[in-house]
Amino acid sequence: MKTLFFISLGLYGAALLAQLAGSLLKKENVKKGAWALYLLGFAAHLAYFIWRGVVAQRLPLSSQFEFACGFALCIPVVLILLRNRMDLNWIAAAGMGATVLIQGYAAFQRMEITALMPALRSFWFNYHIGAAALSYSAFLVAACVAGRYVYQFRKGEPGDSLKMLQLEDLSFRLTALGYLLLTTVIVIGAVWAEAAWSAYWTWDPKEVWALITWIIYTVYFHIRARKQKDGYWLCWYVILAVPAFLFTFAGVNKLIPGLHSYG
Repeated sequence: MKTLFFISLGLYGAALLAQLAGSLLKKENVKKGAWALYLLGFAAHLAYFIWRGVVAQRLPLSSQFEFACGFALCIPVVLILLRNRMDLNWIAAAGMGATVLIQGYAAFQRMEITALMPALRSFWFNYHIGAAALSYSAFLVAACVAGRYVYQFRKGEPGDSLKMLQLEDLSFRLTALGYLLLTTVIVIGAVWAEAAWSAYWTWDPKEVWALITWIIYTVYFHIRARKQKDGYWLCWYVILAVPAFLFTFAGVNKLIPGLHSYG
């Protein structure tokens, strides 16, 4: 099973290198080959995820390794949907890089399968953890799109051109998806916490940082709704918000142990 995991990571890495080579050499065939490798990596990754779930007899998202693996699996799902609907070939390199980084992070975590802690044996487990993985992937891809906007703007593309308006709108929509899912995570977490620990909110470090992340993105929507800043500034905001959810994802577990240290 571990072999399949590392095969998927290797295919993702090969796809990223091929995509970068195709972009530098301006070879469309190389880029198509890179996308094929990425899809093969996704297939291997999905097969591994399902296999692990069958062996564990649960959704494999209970440990830091499993959650990182699930987080990485959600990124290609978002990319495939975007690429098929909007033909955004340019997003492939950034998305592939993000997948390699998250999957690579997972590779350094403890990979053994363990039984669920009593507090995790709940109806809410799949929805709470699954929504979190999808939320982080949406935020990450939104930042990739925002990065493209910033790059194009610095190359001289007018911020009010149709292309740039579409990029900013796509970044906004992906951020909104991530925000909706994060809100779901927090609400379900509160209901679950009351059932498990008899309190809707315990000020656990993971809860606090999830709330901080939610507030950061709430400010983004407030600023955008009031049209106080232009697209360039808003895209920079989406990029600079990335460390917040990444710290919620990994930093809290490593630096501030709490009730969610198993996750």
